[in-house]
Amino acid sequence: MSSPANIHPTAVIAPGAVIPDSCSIGPYCTIGPNVTLGEHCELVSHVVLGGDHAGHVTLGNHNKIFSFACLGIAPQDLKYAGEPTQLTIGDHNSIREYVTISRGTTGGGGLTSIGSGCLIMAYTHIGHDSHVGNGCILANAATLAGHVTVQDYAVVGALCPVHQFCTIGKYAYIGGGTTITQDVLPYSLTSIERNNHAYGLNKVGLERRGFTPAQIKQLRAAYRLLQASKLNTSDALAAIREKIATGEFDQNVTDLADFIANSHRGIIK
Repeated sequence: MSSPANIHPTAVIAPGAVIPDSCSIGPYCTIGPNVTLGEHCELVSHVVLGGDHAGHVTLGNHNKIFSFACLGIAPQDLKYAGEPTQLTIGDHNSIREYVTISRGTTGGGGLTSIGSGCLIMAYTHIGHDSHVGNGCILANAATLAGHVTVQDYAVVGALCPVHQFCTIGKYAYIGGGTTITQDVLPYSLTSIERNNHAYGLNKVGLERRGFTPAQIKQLRAAYRLLQASKLNTSDALAAIREKIATGEFDQNVTDLADFIANSHRGIIK
């Protein structure tokens, strides 16, 4: 348990919580009995972690949780009956004011997970059994329904509701205010300003993440087959697979093709 100097006297820490000495727990925080913090975590003030015996919450190292965030709370699911379920969070995340993250449900696998290096901005909600990858940004009031997957380095804009069971592909960028009801293609730009269409490649984001001009050129060529040709999705996917087989397209395009082939809700094209 942390030394008294690192825990504000108004904080409520349940017996059983694991809090290393390197952590800082601010005023009026509430930490449940099945919560484990990694090293150098900071809870600014009024943060709720777990909160009851059913809430199993595990944080990695160097996470900063801002005021009034509630993490690992009971899922907003009428079928939930108090079963023990989990929330896991990786390392080096910044979770801002009034963020709510529900833990999992038994019907959805029992786990909600957040990767490492994410920025989760104020008023974001992450529903039960959702999974957010590494390096993601969820802007103010982004709202993930249950069972949503956000792959690595994706950006979800402010005020974006995402329908349950949708997947947001890696390196995708969703413009603010866009309603997502189908899967979002990896590497894409998707925006309400383009009638909720994926209207191009997230070129700036890819360059910032170290993609080479050659890699971007291949992805752009694959996107032309998907969006600018007269082929339907199945025929475009077959054309992309042919170019993958000949070595014209690399692993990034293979990942794009696999994403399309494995989509259950259909893709935003």
